[in-house]
Amino acid sequence: MAGSDLVAADRACLALTTEHPTYGSGWLTASVISLRSQRAAEALERADFAARLMPADPLVLLQRCYCLAALRRRPEALAGAAQLIDSTQRTPALLDAVGSFFSVLGEQRQALAAYEAAIALAPDDPRFRFNRATVRRFLGDIDGAEQDYDDVIRRAPRDFEAYKNRTELRTQTPERNHVAELTGLLAGGIPDWRGEVHVRAALAKELEDLGRYAESFAALECWTRIRRQHLDYDVSVDVSTVDWVSEEFPAFLPGSVAGCDDPQPIFIVGLPRTGTTLVDRILSSHSQVYSAGELNHFAQAIVDAARRRTKLATVPRRELIRVAATLDFAALGRDYLERTRPATLAAPRFTDKMPLNYLYCGLIRRALPNARIIHVTRHPMAACYAIYKTQFKDGYPFSYSLDDLAQYYAGYRRLMAHWHATLPGAIFELRYEALVEDQLGESRRLLEHCGLDWEDACADFHRNPQATTTASAAQVRQPMYRSSLAQWRHYERELEPLREQLLALGIPVAEIDA
Repeated sequence: MAGSDLVAADRACLALTTEHPTYGSGWLTASVISLRSQRAAEALERADFAARLMPADPLVLLQRCYCLAALRRRPEALAGAAQLIDSTQRTPALLDAVGSFFSVLGEQRQALAAYEAAIALAPDDPRFRFNRATVRRFLGDIDGAEQDYDDVIRRAPRDFEAYKNRTELRTQTPERNHVAELTGLLAGGIPDWRGEVHVRAALAKELEDLGRYAESFAALECWTRIRRQHLDYDVSVDVSTVDWVSEEFPAFLPGSVAGCDDPQPIFIVGLPRTGTTLVDRILSSHSQVYSAGELNHFAQAIVDAARRRTKLATVPRRELIRVAATLDFAALGRDYLERTRPATLAAPRFTDKMPLNYLYCGLIRRALPNARIIHVTRHPMAACYAIYKTQFKDGYPFSYSLDDLAQYYAGYRRLMAHWHATLPGAIFELRYEALVEDQLGESRRLLEHCGLDWEDACADFHRNPQATTTASAAQVRQPMYRSSLAQWRHYERELEPLREQLLALGIPVAEIDA
């Protein structure tokens, strides 16, 4: 399992459970392997077997919750996890695990309750405070999150991620910042490259806040270079993907295929750090709209359908795209909706703000013809700089090199041009800059496109109490501000190679120099 060889792990575990069929821990491990292998029904059977052998074991009960969630039996999963918070066998580690379960399922308030129970039992353990800080940030309790990170750093000064997370909570000022502390950490030496990346990313952000732009970019270049060196990534594969998708999804005639007519979803697509979270907060401030967050459900539905069609455990990307163009689109739409329920039934409409769903606009239009697709755009240089300076926890491997970023951005633009040409009128385009300059006008236009009446709460999106788990979790708790529009211009000299490459890749000079 540690080596991610799940086939060999399953074989070894099968030998274990065959020879020792009453060894409950063996069945628990077997369930974990099945779930990681995306065999949820089998995973639940194995967890149930473990539960019969160890009926009171809380880890077995939590594993059952994960299995139930994977099988879309969400109410049972949540109820089972809630019972564990009050279990007589609860321990700090169990409560922490329960908190992680709730957080993964988007139930941040229940996650907070679990973490607070863990801290009550083990107040000196920084791990639980770190996790509570994460959830507090998601829920908009910025002061509470900062206090937790301060506590973590005091108790565990080598937890370098805590420094980075704390820095992102607010704009640093000359009177209140951590530049000297971060510089001292680097001067003392950080043996782990991940730790160094966290500290240099924090330093770059704080220096930018303080207007020390040359120093900030030097720190930014340093940490992104280190991060890129530890990635196994080839941007040409992503660039080729754009061409493959365009080939397999030519012009689409509405009504030419039968999709799922459900009008619930509103897809918000584009690139990260371009305003997608802001648009999501505006829409989800409406009484008829629930924010489901960044869902990977549509991509998962495509992959699972392709696996069933090809009978392959792993479908190569080129083949996946070819098969996707021939799927039962109505079934694909229904599968996507089932994966979002029952959480999304809290309101008549819901948003899915996974930016990379831009890859699937053609499939979305075929599978869910009544769904709305909102494409959020931003000035090319502003978008690329915002992406480049963000330390993403997962995904977006193209973001740590200006060369990779330029190539990926050009491919993204090429595909969006293809969607607009082949799906005329199906995608509503919203410019981030226009939204910032005319918040009310653009917000009204957005709601009108989605078939929603105006509600004043949409203008006060920063008061929206719903949790958000993106890199913008702290920013979207503030009213609209303009400072980010021209932030990249402080680095025009350093970003000149990016500008030249974008021009060479076909991005119009009028856009770049606007």
